[in-house]
Amino acid sequence: MVTLSPALQERLSQPLKIGHFEVNSRVLQSPLSGVTDLVFRRLVRRYAPTSMMYTEMVNATGLHYVKELPKIMEVDPNERPISIQLFDCRPDFLAEAAQMAVAEGADTVDINMGCPVNKITKNGGGSSLLRQPELAGHIVRSVVKAVEVPVTVKTRIGWTDKEINILDFAKRMEDAGATMITVHGRTRSQGYNGNAKWEWIAKVKEILSIPVIANGDIFSVEAAVKCLEMTGADGVMCSRGTLGYPFLVGEVDHFLKTGELKVPPTPVERLQCAWEHLQMLWEYKGDRGVRQARKHMTWYAKGFMGAADLRGKLSTIETVQQGLDLIDQSIEKLIQFESSELTELESDLIPVATF
Repeated sequence: MVTLSPALQERLSQPLKIGHFEVNSRVLQSPLSGVTDLVFRRLVRRYAPTSMMYTEMVNATGLHYVKELPKIMEVDPNERPISIQLFDCRPDFLAEAAQMAVAEGADTVDINMGCPVNKITKNGGGSSLLRQPELAGHIVRSVVKAVEVPVTVKTRIGWTDKEINILDFAKRMEDAGATMITVHGRTRSQGYNGNAKWEWIAKVKEILSIPVIANGDIFSVEAAVKCLEMTGADGVMCSRGTLGYPFLVGEVDHFLKTGELKVPPTPVERLQCAWEHLQMLWEYKGDRGVRQARKHMTWYAKGFMGAADLRGKLSTIETVQQGLDLIDQSIEKLIQFESSELTELESDLIPVATF
């Protein structure tokens, strides 16, 4: 059974202060490339209305050469609080991009210094900045100087197990003007394999005065509470745990605020959410949205009768109607199955007459 210690509840009862900006939740939705677009954020916010959301990471160099902002940077005027995440290795381009982010409505600007993907790191961005702490500090100072909103950093604990430099790196980021740091408890070489080393997040928390957010392996309320207890972090950021499950941020947030577990969604409710997600992606992006939805749909199709078959079919949908029909059929089968199970249970409970 998950329990919330009085000390933890007291510590997390106050708003999260990111510089001069306050957020009334200690649970954040991580930026995820190809995932956290406007549609996905709307679904997460439905269950976590006060949590900080992040856009997909945006290439600052790309912004320098375009006349119109890319769709991944689009922010709904009503979605608050919201942060736009940027990546690059050029301080001047990042400063310029940060100004664009603020003009688009960002409450904070986040700088990605943790992405492990080769196409990002080979160009000097993401987690490669862990190997260039002086440049990383220069980037933060440049962005802080360029905008009035708080500037934050998301990073990892190091490049490899032999190059864990997060303590020095995090202190440099704070000294450069970062008002919050999110630490993913893995090295770049780990990617998303192995376990997150939460003990390093605890060490970061001990030496910084700015908020420290824990990230990595937050797949449940229980994991979030355990991480917060172990690290002393000021909050948690949910990442892969929200894939096909936009309910997670809200579930953790609700528990931290009330000490009560929310009833998890049924398979039918999850599929209804998938149906809406697909429809919204199509309305927002057209046929491209349908293609992007394939991966989302396969993430939803888990843990119930017929899920594997549905997953295979949803991964190849060509039209929105094809996908909606498949989900509708699966929902109908689940409802019929649940109804038959209930009928069978009720018949077992009917007392047998004796003569």
